[in-house]
Amino acid sequence: MTDKISHPVQPSKQAHPKKHVENSTDATRGEPLAMRAQKRKLELERALERCPAEDIRARNDINVAVASINTLLTGDVDHLSDATAAELSRLLESSKHLGEVNPVSRSHQHSKP
Repeated sequence: MTDKISHPVQPSKQAHPKKHVENSTDATRGEPLAMRAQKRKLELERALERCPAEDIRARNDINVAVASINTLLTGDVDHLSDATAAELSRLLESSKHLGEVNPVSRSHQHSKP
């Protein structure tokens, strides 16, 4: 009988490893839903401040998400109804990537005229 010893496979090295960007929706999993929504709302408001005025679609999407969170967080946030909790969860997931900016690589920055 031959014993086989497996050796860990070395991951291939990438020229530019991807930077993992974690937003509040992912970072706050496990916390109370109302707290997660409030953190996401603050994150979206900061993104709106950084968003260029000419990016009307992104600004509108962010404004709608913030207004929706405000609407859902009225009343007793410590005891959310099932319908409100479901809508907040859906909203957190659907707004997860709003306000994210794709960083421009250095090679692309230097090639601009």
